[in-house]
This record gives sequence, structure tokens and C-alpha cells, in this order.
Amino acid sequence: MSAVLDQDKRAALEINKLSKRLHRQVGQAIADFNMIEEGDKVMVCVSGGKDSYALLDILVNLRKRAPIQFDLVAVNLDQKQPGFPEHVLPEYLKSQNVPFHIENQDTYSVVKRLIPEGKTMCSLCSRLRRGILYRVAGELGATKVALGHHRDDMLQTLFMNMFFGSRMKGMPPKLVSDDGKNIVIRPLAYVAETDLERWAVHRQFPIIPCTLCGSQANLQRVQIKKMLREWDKQFPGRIDNLFSAMGNIVPSHMMDRNLYPFTSLQTTGVASPGGDRAFDDDDDCGPKESSGAIKLHRDG
Repeated sequence: MSAVLDQDKRAALEINKLSKRLHRQVGQAIADFNMIEEGDKVMVCVSGGKDSYALLDILVNLRKRAPIQFDLVAVNLDQKQPGFPEHVLPEYLKSQNVPFHIENQDTYSVVKRLIPEGKTMCSLCSRLRRGILYRVAGELGATKVALGHHRDDMLQTLFMNMFFGSRMKGMPPKLVSDDGKNIVIRPLAYVAETDLERWAVHRQFPIIPCTLCGSQANLQRVQIKKMLREWDKQFPGRIDNLFSAMGNIVPSHMMDRNLYPFTSLQTTGVASPGGDRAFDDDDDCGPKESSGAIKLHRDG
């Protein structure tokens, strides 16, 4: 009996640590990038997946003790996928006393009609969904649009663009939409996907699986995710370091002529304050996977 009690106590302590870490990381991301401001109306896009459920759950809790006043409204886009359980999200949101709006748009038929069988549907589906959600944000008077992308999504996007698009482009924590009318925020930017998986189990979110694009086999993103997961197992700390690198860019040591004036460089005759970094020391390039360099956002 005592062994069972000890096990239950340890499990409770671990969940408490997880809860504190998640709320701290989301609060830190909001503060670092000024994601939510006084008087904002934040439209939280809820798909029925673990990430968006967790985002809404954490924002609801943070709102209760935030030093500023802001409103939340949950929005789900029902894309009319066959077998989509329409009752699940409304029932859950009502149980949480969260204001919500369900937008019904048959984008599924559009995607199936335009994309050949066996081809990836993600790109078109994403564009259609984005346009609809931006419109809904305007209709609801939302000042911010919150998406449930997490740290791993941001890293996967970086590698996707590097491997298949020949560009170093990630997924920013905050941006202005292409139409110039919406500010999009990603409060889960510092959160690891494995933590969200554990939180979803603990909170017993009524997960709705994606049967339109997420179930397609051999997606490039799936392969990137698998690669990063294996790295994380083999080299603890590597993923944290990669993520930290996205916020520590040195334009003078890259090759983008639009970011740094390589063609017009001239000697100045004045020593650089930080010393001569033209030839980096070998020590700077050694393995640092377990250095704990960004434990600011990972400690329990």
C-alpha cells in the first residue's frame, strides 16, 4: 500500500512540475515577444488536437492571474471532413465556460477536388484555413490570433525550409499576417511537444484526430519530426541548442547579402569591441548538446 501511495505522490509531483513549467514557458514567451497587451481580444484557434487544447487551457489559467485585462474567444473551423464529430468541441468549450464560435466551411471538398489522389493536401488546406480564420478574426473583433504551434513545430519548419526550400526560414512567435490586418501569435513557442502530450493525457482532452492531412503517410514533416526526436534521444540538449540558435543569429557570419553589407565592407582601422571573430576557435564548434545552455525555459 505504501509503495502505491509513494508512486501516486511522485506522479502528482511530476504533474505539478509539468504544470508550472508549461505556464511559466507560455508566460515567458508572451512577455518576451509582447504577444498579449491590455484590452486585447485573443482569438484562440482550436482544432481539436492536443496543442490547441493545451494552448486554450493554459491561456485561460494565465488570464486569471495576469496583470493585464484581456478577453479570450475560442474558434473552430469545421472543414466538413467525413466523420468529423461536430459535437465534441462545443460540448468541451461549454464545459470550460469559454466563449466560442464554430465556423462551418466545406474546405474538405475543395481540397479533394483540386489535389490529385496521393498528393499532399497540407499546403492548400492551410491556405484556405488561414484565409477563413483571418476573416473570422475581423468579424469577431479579435486583436490577436493565437495558434497552437510549439517549439518542435518551429524547428521542423526551419529544417523543412532548409532541406526542401533552400532558405533559412522558421516559424516566428509573432507576425503580421499577409493582409496586414491581423497579428498572429504562438504562445507555445518555448514548449516541447512531449510536454504537451503529457499534459493532454493529464487533462483528458477530447482529442479529435485529423483525417484530412495528418494521416497521410511519408509526409516530409513527419520525417523531419522523426529525425529531431532521434537526435533528442541520442544527444540530450541538442534540440534546445538548435532552438536557442534561432534567436541568436549573427548576420555577419552567414551569407545573406540582404541582411549584411558584404559588398561594401571596408577596413576601419579600429578594433572590434568583441575581438577578431573572423577565425572562430575550434572550441566554439565542439559538441554542446548537454551544456544546458538554455535551461531558462526547460527547468522543471
